[in-house]
Amino acid sequence: MQIVRTILWVLLLVGILAFSFGNWDRQIDVRIWPGIVWDTRVPALVIVSFLIGLVPMWLYHRGVRWRQGRRIAALETATTKMAAPRADTPTPTPPVRPEPATQDLPPEPSNPVDPEPTIKS
Repeated sequence: MQIVRTILWVLLLVGILAFSFGNWDRQIDVRIWPGIVWDTRVPALVIVSFLIGLVPMWLYHRGVRWRQGRRIAALETATTKMAAPRADTPTPTPPVRPEPATQDLPPEPSNPVDPEPTIKS
């Protein structure tokens, strides 16, 4: 892609140079405001007109690319933060319940007190 861009710029430069050599002897008067007249050659007028049209659009293009690059970088960092597990918070593990050991328990003592007195009639 870079070679195509370079070829296009070289062809544009060759075209401007050919136009300049062919029209250098012509001098024209450009009226900027009433009372202000600019005597210039045709190639200078063409190059200045080209730059007046190119520079603002090129600056706008660079600004849009810069803004989109920042947006893409912000979105990428947001997605990596959401996708990657955080290292500072450990993952919760389920609690381990001990199994009841029936063989190791001592025998229950007999209850010396009855919970409810029984009435005999």
